[in-house]
Amino acid sequence: MARVATQSAGSGAGLSWRVEGDRFHLAPYGDWLVGDAARLSQDLARVRPRIDKQNAEIEVSEVGRLDTAGAYLLYSLVADCDKPGDLGAFTGMSEAHRAVLAQVAANACPACTMPEADSGFAAMLGRVGAAVIDAYRQLLTLLDFLGNVVCTGIRVAVRPIRVRVTSTMYHMEAVGLDAVPIVSLMAFMVGAVVAFLGAKVLRQFGAEVFTVELIGFGFLREFGVLLTAILVAGRTGSAFTAQIGAMQAHEEVDAIRALGLDVVELLVLPRMLALIVMLPILTFIADLAGLFGGGMVAWAVLDISPTLYLSRLADVVAVHHFWAGMVKAPVFAILISAVGCLEGMKVRGSAESVGRHTTSAVVQGIFLVILADALFAMLFLEIDF
Repeated sequence: MARVATQSAGSGAGLSWRVEGDRFHLAPYGDWLVGDAARLSQDLARVRPRIDKQNAEIEVSEVGRLDTAGAYLLYSLVADCDKPGDLGAFTGMSEAHRAVLAQVAANACPACTMPEADSGFAAMLGRVGAAVIDAYRQLLTLLDFLGNVVCTGIRVAVRPIRVRVTSTMYHMEAVGLDAVPIVSLMAFMVGAVVAFLGAKVLRQFGAEVFTVELIGFGFLREFGVLLTAILVAGRTGSAFTAQIGAMQAHEEVDAIRALGLDVVELLVLPRMLALIVMLPILTFIADLAGLFGGGMVAWAVLDISPTLYLSRLADVVAVHHFWAGMVKAPVFAILISAVGCLEGMKVRGSAESVGRHTTSAVVQGIFLVILADALFAMLFLEIDF
């Protein structure tokens, strides 16, 4: 018989052990409480290498008081992840000891160490799979949210008096008029850059005049609406998430529901309607600014007069190219506003959550806009529009 005692002054907790043949007998005694857990853990560390879990026996009849910390230390000696909750190694248990040990065994498996992080190919596949599943779930959530918005919109359309005119007009000003300067400046600069690039490349073939077509086609079909939507996704989509998220954090959304009001009707529809109306207008302004920027560069660098520039635009750029860009704007507006409002609804009570979902709204909004633009491009190619 070998005996090891802790230096606890009050509880007298300790343990003794012996080996008989291939059987290991452990006999803890005293009060195994959290106050002595550190010392008892050191004693068990000296005994642990000798223990064969398959042939171990722990006699707890001499144990006085036993809390979950002490029970955890004892259970960790014989825990088997293949047999969770198995207390077959313990003998001499009172009903109180059995209850504590059973509770620990049911909720912990100390023998199961965390697997080492795998940074190889399998781990990469696991992360990719988890990301795909998460993206699929987010898509289903977004579709469900859009369905809810459509149903609410139909109910409001049947009774137009329910339209929040004041809120809608306020958001139209915030997302539309306030964004005109930055949208115009960005489109002007991009138009100038496109004209510079076109002039540099086409000059090699003596075709500088075709820079006008490059600017016209590029801005009317793609650049105007796409750049505007990306800017709005970063500016307005994040604002929607932050506004609704702050209301979620302060439990204002719960208060709206408690009053019997429809959150979608009150918070989502005005923002979505405002963006659906204003994004095409911003796109039109971006088209004009981009064409103006390209025309200034064409005049300064290529010696294409404004009269020639405008006449060539009218001659070679058909009006359906303008509509090809404009029809995308309402779709982009729906995607941006839906993602922004949905992420705001997901916020749960902290500034960190608001920031995380705001970032997510911007990333998802820009991704969906680019994806939708690619789908539109393929569709227009198929129908020759």
